[in-house]
Amino acid sequence: MQYMRFLALVLLILPGTKSFAEPNQVTLPEIEMLEHYTTVRRGEVTEHMMTTRDAIDAVESGKPIPPGNHVVLVDYREGEVYRYFVMLKGEGWGEEYAEAERAGDWQFQWFWADGSINMDEDTARCRSCHRRRADVEFMYTFDDLLAFE
Repeated sequence: MQYMRFLALVLLILPGTKSFAEPNQVTLPEIEMLEHYTTVRRGEVTEHMMTTRDAIDAVESGKPIPPGNHVVLVDYREGEVYRYFVMLKGEGWGEEYAEAERAGDWQFQWFWADGSINMDEDTARCRSCHRRRADVEFMYTFDDLLAFE
């Protein structure tokens, strides 16, 4: 009987529940293996933008970033890592979404400082925003990456 009450409660709550972090193939890379190519400051938040040497070399040579490469925003608050925003490109990954929801072959995920997935972040919103940047690898810091030496 208690199971039925629980099930009824779940069914009442679920229709109004928002969908946030989604299961996908994004992993948190070893941050120390990435290169810090620019810093963005937003009020009290400092963001270090990081990626692989492979991605940097591709962009500098005018080629697309190859699948398997991460772009990571390290979000610092009060001098400590608060969270990570990770973009990971994979061969054919865009096909996992409706065409109107794709950001190329990039997938997105937020992670807490301890490496666990931040389930409160709406990754569909990430794709929606980054889709506007299709001409520059779906990145907002593409010009900084291109200028990096």
